[in-house]
Amino acid sequence: MKAFDIPGLGRLELEHLVLDYNGTIARDGAVLPEAVERIAVLAQYLSVHVITADTFGSVRLQLQGLHCQVAVLAPGNQAEAKRNYIRSLGAQRCAAIGNGRNDRLMLAEAALGIAILGHECTSVAAMTAADIVAASITDGLDLLLHPLRLTATLRE
Repeated sequence: MKAFDIPGLGRLELEHLVLDYNGTIARDGAVLPEAVERIAVLAQYLSVHVITADTFGSVRLQLQGLHCQVAVLAPGNQAEAKRNYIRSLGAQRCAAIGNGRNDRLMLAEAALGIAILGHECTSVAAMTAADIVAASITDGLDLLLHPLRLTATLRE
């Protein structure tokens, strides 16, 4: 668990980190090495979940050896499926990171939603649903690794 005291917002007690795959921690189906390094550290404190449609069919191979749970979504209403996944974990204990329109509901539902301005760009719907918009996946994950950055961004 990672806990953060945010002046004016309150205490965040996070148990889960839910990550969108392609466009967030991966580019064109290949996981970004800089994301893997940070996720490995965060997995010591948080239960890490990667949720994806697995467009390229490579997620399990790409994440092999990384301590995380992979959820591959069936075709259909993926935005709702991602929100339901957050709810099943207990939304008040989740941080979520994504970039796409289908991430908007999960970003809004999670106690902490972070939209990433990555290689695939970012949906306006994801940006407006998130609590924070980060320039890259490294910046987004570093918010959780360096709590004072998170506090500085969210405090009143």
